[in-house]
Amino acid sequence: MKGSWQLSLLAALFLSATVFVSNPAMAAGKQTLTGEVGDAMCGTKHMEGTAAECTRTCVSHGSKYALVVGDKIYVLNTTDKAVLAVLGQQAGKKATVTGTVDGTNVDVSTAVAAK
Repeated sequence: MKGSWQLSLLAALFLSATVFVSNPAMAAGKQTLTGEVGDAMCGTKHMEGTAAECTRTCVSHGSKYALVVGDKIYVLNTTDKAVLAVLGQQAGKKATVTGTVDGTNVDVSTAVAAK
């Protein structure tokens, strides 16, 4: 049985590495998403004026910006004034955001108008 503890240790390390790599939540890093800037309350169903007007109104009343990518709506979290300014300018238009994605929430680090 000499060396069996070493084999057990190697097996445990291998299994730990496999679980870490196969779990996207644990391996999450910054991602870049492109979509239309809206708000978390209305999503794609704007209720007041144009998409841009509705988004700006809802955000001014406390809703968060959101990014509509296909059929998914991501809530954008940021306090960065430069990022918020870009999102406001791009309301109802396409933008590209970079940040840490956690389910349908994105902690945004940068935002630019989509090309």
